[in-house]
Amino acid sequence: SAEQQNPQPGSLSGLCTQPANPDTAPTHPDTAPTQPGLCTHPPSPGAHTMIYTVTVATGHQLFSGTDDYIFLTLVGSEGCSERTLLDKPLYDDLERNAVDSYSVTVLNDIGEIMFMRLEKCKYLSHDEWYCRYVTIKPPTGESKVFPCYRWITDDMEIEIRDGKARLPLDDHNEVAKQHRYRELQRRQKIFRWKEWQPGFPHSIDANVSKDLPRDVQFDMTKVVDFAYNYSKVIGNLYLNKFMDMFQTSWSDFSDVEQIFVGISNTISEYLMQHWQEDFMFGYQFLNGTNPVIFEKCNKLPAKFPVTNEMVETSLERKLTLEEEIKEGNIYLADYKILDGVPANATDPSTIQYLSAPICLLYNNSMKKLVPIAIQLKQEPGPENPIFLPTDTKYDWLLAKMWVKSSDYQIHQAVTHLLRTHLISEVFGIAMYRQLPAVHPLFKLLVPHVRFTIAINTKAREELICDCGLFDKINSSGGGGHVYLVQHAMKDLTYQSFCFPEAIKMRGVESRESLPYYHYRDDALKVWDAVLGFVTDVVNIYYIDDEAVQTDNELQAFMEDVFIHGLRADNSSGFPESVTTIQRLTEYLTMIIFTASCQHAAVNFGQYDWCSWIPNTPPTMRCPPPSEKGTVDMQYIMESLPDRGRSCWHLGAVWALSQYQDNELYLGMYPDEYFIEQPVKEAMEKFRTNLQEITRLIAERNKDMELPYYYACPDRIPNSVAV
Repeated sequence: SAEQQNPQPGSLSGLCTQPANPDTAPTHPDTAPTQPGLCTHPPSPGAHTMIYTVTVATGHQLFSGTDDYIFLTLVGSEGCSERTLLDKPLYDDLERNAVDSYSVTVLNDIGEIMFMRLEKCKYLSHDEWYCRYVTIKPPTGESKVFPCYRWITDDMEIEIRDGKARLPLDDHNEVAKQHRYRELQRRQKIFRWKEWQPGFPHSIDANVSKDLPRDVQFDMTKVVDFAYNYSKVIGNLYLNKFMDMFQTSWSDFSDVEQIFVGISNTISEYLMQHWQEDFMFGYQFLNGTNPVIFEKCNKLPAKFPVTNEMVETSLERKLTLEEEIKEGNIYLADYKILDGVPANATDPSTIQYLSAPICLLYNNSMKKLVPIAIQLKQEPGPENPIFLPTDTKYDWLLAKMWVKSSDYQIHQAVTHLLRTHLISEVFGIAMYRQLPAVHPLFKLLVPHVRFTIAINTKAREELICDCGLFDKINSSGGGGHVYLVQHAMKDLTYQSFCFPEAIKMRGVESRESLPYYHYRDDALKVWDAVLGFVTDVVNIYYIDDEAVQTDNELQAFMEDVFIHGLRADNSSGFPESVTTIQRLTEYLTMIIFTASCQHAAVNFGQYDWCSWIPNTPPTMRCPPPSEKGTVDMQYIMESLPDRGRSCWHLGAVWALSQYQDNELYLGMYPDEYFIEQPVKEAMEKFRTNLQEITRLIAERNKDMELPYYYACPDRIPNSVAV
């Protein structure tokens, strides 16, 4: 703290004696200006001197304490206190993890405290401070809690209201209304929309991470953890000797195993042993990293002329292919979105290839999905044969590898990047722009956008940018991934984000037909738990549909999402506004589910399912075969990624699959934005429901060779943060 000089409030010569002003600190436009009519001067001394007890909690993050001067002003309905320095002489206060108490003397009765003003001024050099909360205890009456959970940087002033959540209609006082308005004005100056690529959802206007508003940047713990995880995999897997071996092929599958030492992983080891088997290929459509691509086949497309004679040896029920389709036993995975996508051409020494296969899947008598026909391009013809399980071993194996490589491209660009990362960033930016901190929906959503804007900015810096990791590893790099997102945006629908509806749209809702579709079963349980929690919270604040309709901040939030996230595409079905409590709860459930459960399900299995390169090749270096009987082991190895790309890929999927040491899992809300007891009870009920889901999943998994846990609540982070 600043006790070395022991300054007195109001007498700090040259040490920030005037409140900070955003006009003089353009690098921090979220600084709160002192407003006319909001107690710019304390009242004259009177006979009613009062002493308030102020408790200030500093953050847990690395470097969250400060040695700068921190001033407090209490703003009440009848006046305000003097600007008081928070400092205890001969005591190092306001340090990391500290909870410090102070006495603040108020010379007159200032009435009901409406908000407080915190101001930071430089001591020796600017030393940022993270304030968790402040509690204020008046001489008589109850304490008030003022949740903050913000970084205060440079010479900066912020105004904070107490923790009671309020809709716009709950604020009748003009001062309170103006506070909401000013807060959003400030936020809209720093949370600006930007088009990173044509046709993409808009993102934050920041080119590099340090340009982000401080409150959405990674904390140092997160930065250190991610760097450690990447360096750990390079060391533990002994990848260094292979990292620069581009254009050098593996000799055979056993040769690839050289990079699998040092890290034990049950699923990846099982996969290495069984990946060539059809049941394992089919299982990954259900419970792998991209369990959303297949759908029930009600009619074979004309472009995929599979005949009964081709597949009759694979059909186990003594039915024809047409009869199996009618019985609902045939499924289709069509990678048509890849048709016409340019392959990665960033490395002139390595020609890379993309294709758009179609795969026919059969739900056999054991209720397990297996592949029965694969066509590697969209247009049928003599140079585009339909590969079958009855073909030669290597023909059939390479056909399946092409499907898995194509699946990986769509998983990375569409299922993972677009449908979890980019869309969650839209929700986060719109929330900061349109919902003030006092709004109950801000308090509900803010834990579920934690670090999302930061991780996406980092991805645009290092992963999906020109010459980024996508370009180095994937056959859809070099612009193909951009094309995929642009085309996927044209088919993006609101219904596909509402999980129960998405499952029905694909015709895969029947547990009887697909009893081993654990992703579906677990995610549905989580959706219902989130829906129950959101319903409980919404019903506390919105008494009827009219309250929803008249909430102008909520409506502005939804309009922002529609215009900037969905690019005002009416065909998407995304609502531009909301008129009922029921629709609002569904919309909020969709946001939280997408950021938590859906992202976890498609992200944290990447090392498990994508680390064994032959199972999920990130690129292919030979074109798909145009005739049968020509594939041998040498052709397969020449098709697979070279040693260098394999190692870069392995390092990436390891780092992206790791949970962080400070991870906050679904239902964990250590930052107490809500202070109301009914909401705390709703949170506890939510956690109880999640614990029961976790118990059920653990019970199911305990005897399984391949346990499924990616949608288990105790492994679902609150937000998209990796």
